[in-house]
Amino acid sequence: MTNNHLIGIHHVTAITESAEKNYQFMTEVLGMRLVKKTVNQDDIHTYHTFFADDVASPGTDLTFFDFPNIPAKQEGTNSINRIGLRVPNDEALKYYMDRFNDFKVEHSEIEEYFGHQTIRFTDPDGQHYRLYSDTTNKGLPGGTPWKEGPVPEEFAIYALGPIEITVAYSKDFAKLMEVIYDFKIILRNKNSIWMEVNNAGLGGAMIIHHDESSNTEYQGYGAVHHVAFRVEDRIALEHWLAKYQEIGIGNSGLVDRFYFEALYARIGHILIELSTDGPGFMEDEPYETLGESLSLPPFIEPQRQYIESQIRPFDTRREH
Repeated sequence: MTNNHLIGIHHVTAITESAEKNYQFMTEVLGMRLVKKTVNQDDIHTYHTFFADDVASPGTDLTFFDFPNIPAKQEGTNSINRIGLRVPNDEALKYYMDRFNDFKVEHSEIEEYFGHQTIRFTDPDGQHYRLYSDTTNKGLPGGTPWKEGPVPEEFAIYALGPIEITVAYSKDFAKLMEVIYDFKIILRNKNSIWMEVNNAGLGGAMIIHHDESSNTEYQGYGAVHHVAFRVEDRIALEHWLAKYQEIGIGNSGLVDRFYFEALYARIGHILIELSTDGPGFMEDEPYETLGESLSLPPFIEPQRQYIESQIRPFDTRREH
């Protein structure tokens, strides 16, 4: 019998100025594996890259759109403003501190945040992240570190962590997360609320910050486009479609992305996607060469010649 509850975070999608520079940072600095190089199915002139663990497990995917000629974001409220990533333990944080210093990555010291050891850092696009140690985590386990990556497996990033959302209506937004998605309030302080779904721990958490004085963020490179939460399968996704229709939430209807099926809705200013765990990213590529060539779902494949004439070449081949 299908479990209709949200499992945890499925993926986070952000915007980059340069797919090439982003690929270099994600693989060579962070040590995440490129598991899919494709195009944005809603804008085929745009690369869509997926970085994940070694086997492209759901809950480990950080993805990027590369919109041509997009300006930098204008930071503000009513946005997803920080991406969480997870490492196995506190020793891994110390490893990344040294690695960030070596690569001149802007970062904080190791600091406690809602009871977890973390490091804040920023990528070349100005995208904000927080790296979490799993030492105190109770919830979804991490994935499988990239076996051929530049970071030793015992230290490597292996899952997504909490997302941070800043809105001018934090109490109302938190209530919507409770009522619609069954998130639970775990902790709160003066300006922030820590929520988790389905006992997923760091793998299903969000932190909602309150800010009603700043302007609303204007999206550009360095911004987060949307967050997706995991559901088991299409039956569960159909359950959520029916729920949206019942309570009057505007939505996309079911969307077949080939690697997973999806359902989109905007809650306040935040675009939330629900995504199935399968079929997965090895539907059209073998494990050994994931991400090395341009993958196109069957319904876009007939346009390959045109697409390849429109997007610049982008070499992601690795030695084997």
